[in-house]
Amino acid sequence: MSDNSKEIKYPKYSVLMSVYAGEKAEFFDKSIKSILTQTLPTDDFVIVTDGELTDELDRVLEKYCTAYPFIRVIRSKKCGVGMCANKGLAACRHEYIVKMDSDDIAHKDRCELSMKLFAKHPELDMVGAYIDEFDSDTGEHIAYKKTPVTNEEIRQYARRRNPFNNQTLCYRRSMAQRIGGYTDIPRCEDYEFVINMLMAGAIGRNIPKVLVDYRVNEGNYKRRSNWVNTKAFFRVRYSNWRKGYSRFSDFLVPCAFQLFMFIMPSGLTSVLYKRFLRNS
Repeated sequence: MSDNSKEIKYPKYSVLMSVYAGEKAEFFDKSIKSILTQTLPTDDFVIVTDGELTDELDRVLEKYCTAYPFIRVIRSKKCGVGMCANKGLAACRHEYIVKMDSDDIAHKDRCELSMKLFAKHPELDMVGAYIDEFDSDTGEHIAYKKTPVTNEEIRQYARRRNPFNNQTLCYRRSMAQRIGGYTDIPRCEDYEFVINMLMAGAIGRNIPKVLVDYRVNEGNYKRRSNWVNTKAFFRVRYSNWRKGYSRFSDFLVPCAFQLFMFIMPSGLTSVLYKRFLRNS
């Protein structure tokens, strides 16, 4: 931590991560390491397994659990991202939760800057930041994904899209429990979680800085445009409209665009995504 940060009383935080058998052990290792080398370290790291893992992934877990006793592993039957998050949420010991994906890389100051914002603005319930998307195979930078910064901008933006990069999200445990945590809707559970938090009165803020490197490959583009993802996309935005959070046009416009993405060949989807859908 920097010298001028020593006067700040940082809140303690828990890190919550889930992992499944399809993850690469190399990526999983780098993701865990990026959390363990934070400038503001944690003393509570919860990892939930979504079903049985490969031997390679288990070896990564064994290595880190042996070296860092505060890492706790919750073994779960395969239940999906949302239900894994709920299991981890119940196990976390601190009020502030730092969500972390099992293949992304957190910048060293991610947790310090996030907790610093919570310390300076105790009214906040959710904090996020920008991400740097990079090609998992080549390491090439693809784009920066920027998000609205202020609470007012976040609430407006959320009518059509997730106003937080889920890979950077930190939030209050008590508020998350108040809304019942995550649902089991596939692919869009993070967006639905954010909407439910906002409807419950949560106050959010995004740090206008890249704090996580997000790994992207061709599989990401295929998942974004497959039918399972498209149905979940429609369902969440329809729910937002029915609950009164958004207008009918906020349901119709993004769904029409998602339908267009679904119809297009996956190769063309990746080209459009890289060139037009992110702030490079």
